[in-house]
Amino acid sequence: MGGRRHAPRTDVTQRFLARPVAWAALLLVLAAAVIAYFGSTFATKTYFDQAASRGQTTLRLAVAVLRGQMSRYQSLPALIADHYDIQALLADPDNPARRTKADAYLKEINVLLASSDIYVIKPGGETIAASNYDGPVSFVGENFSYRPYYQDAIQGRQGRFFALGTTSLKRGYYFSSPVTIRDEIKGVVVFKVDIDAIEASWKGDDYEILVSDPEGIIFMTDQLDWLYSSLKPLTADRLARTEASRRYANATLRELPITQTSISGGHQLMTITMGGQAREYLVLAEPMPEAGWTVSVLLDTAPVHAQAMTSVTAALLLLGLAVLAAAILLQRRARLRERLELQRSAQAELEERVALRTADLALVNQQLGTEVAERRATEQQLRQTQSDLIQAGKLAALGQMSAALSHELNQPLTAVKTYADNAAILIERNRTEEARDNVSRISSLADRMASISRHLRNFARKPNEQLGPVALADVVKDTLEIVAWRLKAAQTEVAVDLGSRPLIVQAGQIRLQQVLVNLISNAADAVEGQAVRLITLTARRQDDKVTIAVADNGPGIPDAIAPRIFDPFFTTKGVGKGLGLGLSISYNIIKDFGGNLAVMNQLEGGALFTITLDAASPSRREAAE
Repeated sequence: MGGRRHAPRTDVTQRFLARPVAWAALLLVLAAAVIAYFGSTFATKTYFDQAASRGQTTLRLAVAVLRGQMSRYQSLPALIADHYDIQALLADPDNPARRTKADAYLKEINVLLASSDIYVIKPGGETIAASNYDGPVSFVGENFSYRPYYQDAIQGRQGRFFALGTTSLKRGYYFSSPVTIRDEIKGVVVFKVDIDAIEASWKGDDYEILVSDPEGIIFMTDQLDWLYSSLKPLTADRLARTEASRRYANATLRELPITQTSISGGHQLMTITMGGQAREYLVLAEPMPEAGWTVSVLLDTAPVHAQAMTSVTAALLLLGLAVLAAAILLQRRARLRERLELQRSAQAELEERVALRTADLALVNQQLGTEVAERRATEQQLRQTQSDLIQAGKLAALGQMSAALSHELNQPLTAVKTYADNAAILIERNRTEEARDNVSRISSLADRMASISRHLRNFARKPNEQLGPVALADVVKDTLEIVAWRLKAAQTEVAVDLGSRPLIVQAGQIRLQQVLVNLISNAADAVEGQAVRLITLTARRQDDKVTIAVADNGPGIPDAIAPRIFDPFFTTKGVGKGLGLGLSISYNIIKDFGGNLAVMNQLEGGALFTITLDAASPSRREAAE
């Protein structure tokens, strides 16, 4: 009887206990399935995004290396084209002596610049001089009229072209420039750069870098099996364009066996099958329009998929650990107080670490304060150095003026001596009216010498002036008096046009005067040798800006040196004729005024220097005075 009463209660208890365990197991299975499906998708997308980010960094570096290599050499053909030996050869291409000198010069420059080859082509495409003239493979006598770099340069443009050399069978990037003699194109200078060093720097374990031309043909990669393979179908049009320029000489072109797909997130995938093995890559590409190239980075996706699988496995393990932890927590609820005590202890330790970290931060802040003070002192010293350089430029100008100024002062002094002697004789003879006239002439000459001395003293003194309204007409007047000796020696005239209304600019009078002295003196140097020597100084106001222009009818600024004309110590004058500081100092003075100094060549010939300053109202000038 008793046994029959307890048995039902035992079964009910077992079913009650079994039901939560079953539900928990079911929920665990469902959670694992959700993590396996959605977690795999999310992890794959995340790791592909991370791989794309790394690839973008690699891609930017590769493009930067290519652009840096191109910019390093792009101006050299034009400089070589201006060399006397090259121009002399193209003026008389059949002269053996000139060919010998040109060959030796090209070989010397090629060794110095560590380039691949440099050669000169006359109209028609025949090479008449080359750096490898005495090598086993010489370009001399070869005709390259079919190359686009020759076709561009012979039409007066700077040429660029990548190709496999038809003579040397070496890959390289070609820069070309026309050789112009008296406005007539007499030939072409070609500069070839080797790309093997760039390719060697691209080796990586989990990525490949390749560069393709406009037809999709790979011409730069460290995978030899991919070289001269096409990423696009080799249609008849593409093959015809490639063969017309003989870009790849006798190399065999083929299509790379690829399959392209895309996944969520906009990522492009490429599967390359070679030797019976397929390998998937994440593709990132960036065009280089200036060269007509496309740079691509291919990242192996095997590590990405492995990371995604590892993450999902780790998530499932974490789920299992979480379930196990929950079970352990349920079994150890009695140890809650001990755990709370451990947390309080950990909190106290954390607070102690925070206090120590705060002390460290205070020390770092103190060090930063000291560094800021040191940098301010350095900045002040730099400003002092700049001021000293400006003063040095003015004193150098005064030194160059000394001989002419001696002449300017010696004439009035001689005249004063003569008039004084005459006046003494006239007084002895009681011819007082004539003596008074001589004394008046002596006074005028003394005023003239005083004026010259005053301008030189003002020009030479070290200015500590603050920026303020300055009358441009007064500055121009004083400037012309200072450079009068230089203009007279150069037999040069200055045409001044300041407009119909007074112009007031925000500047420092003495420093602005120094800038104009530098520009007019340089213009006087530039027009020497011209039949008609003319310098123009004009100024106009537009809105809240005043533009001052100093132009000459000299030969202008060569394009090769124009970017460096404002650099310190850069000069095209001979030894002892300049420090190379005038334009650099002038540029920095105008920058200190909040303005801008620029230079360009005029269409009719000659250089044009333009100063742009903030305009100031006459009322502000009166208030400043």
